[in-house]
Amino acid sequence: MNLQDNEELDFNYQGLIFSANVGEGKHTALAELMSDDRIQKIDQLDVQVAELIKINHPTQKFDEDQLSEKVTEFYIDHPREEYGNWVYYHWRRQLIRILAKDDFIDLRTSRNRYKITEEEQDSLYTKKIGVIGLSVGQSVALSLAMERSFGELRIADFDTLELSNMNRIRTGLYSLGVKKVWVVAREIAEIDPFLKVVIYDKGITDENIDAFFGERGGIDLLVEECDSLPVKIQSRLKAKAMGIPVVMDTSDRGMMDIERFDLDSELPIFHGYLEKFGDESKLLENLADNYREILFAILHFEQLSERLKHSMSEIGKTITTWPQLASSVIMGGAMGAHYARMILLNQKVPSNRFYVDLDAIN
Repeated sequence: MNLQDNEELDFNYQGLIFSANVGEGKHTALAELMSDDRIQKIDQLDVQVAELIKINHPTQKFDEDQLSEKVTEFYIDHPREEYGNWVYYHWRRQLIRILAKDDFIDLRTSRNRYKITEEEQDSLYTKKIGVIGLSVGQSVALSLAMERSFGELRIADFDTLELSNMNRIRTGLYSLGVKKVWVVAREIAEIDPFLKVVIYDKGITDENIDAFFGERGGIDLLVEECDSLPVKIQSRLKAKAMGIPVVMDTSDRGMMDIERFDLDSELPIFHGYLEKFGDESKLLENLADNYREILFAILHFEQLSERLKHSMSEIGKTITTWPQLASSVIMGGAMGAHYARMILLNQKVPSNRFYVDLDAIN
């Protein structure tokens, strides 16, 4: 059995990767999976090889017979029974044939070019991104994964998926009761089993915050999308102390918030909206006495949409928490991934808070 690049596998959310070229005496686990009639086997390797040939010969136009001949030639140099990988997803009970790692990555990112250059793509593979909160955070994480904009993704959320979450979190009913970090990590593994995802299924706590921010050289960027006000403040203070940029979307009026602590370690958190509450290092100590006021200051209450303002007045009366719509969450996820990529590639992105308000566009 060959677990290529998977050092600490967690079968709850990671695909199990087997080399097709297992070699004598190393094929027991794969053979057992292949012989299990309860497991669906999907082998579309020929289609992937054909597409790989096309992207490697962009000036040529192959007809069906020519392409078939090229696939046959490919297997002369790369015997089919030995080439590529099988990936087993236990939660789906599926065993899927894919290209060899380098070919898989080249093909999967081929339509990024030249929106993302080869040099930029290679640079992104060296980056570590942390995502706290997996509503908007799920959309950011999946967008980053689809673009392959990181080398390691750390995701933190303590919650499990509930039916009401599915108005904005893209998944199926099969995920009800599953930890949100598993839901997101599984989707990423199904897109690309070679991407590294590290989960924090207790959310961010006093016990794990140092590891989340600092392990293995530390994260290069934080995407903060959690509902917890203490964690919002605590994570900002940590990012500021470590010089880590922060990206946040509030899924209302397309508000995007960017804090470049990597460029200026003296920036006040939340662009100074909390300065009236005193020393920012004391905010957590004084939070209980000013919770509502601090929350409204962070959200810049006057700039919220009228519908969200009304919704917040109904919390605890007719609703239990503020609403979020899929259209806003998906847009926020796309914007978050876009600006995360720009920041990681050292493109010009200042500290700023701005709105992409679709309701205001006529």
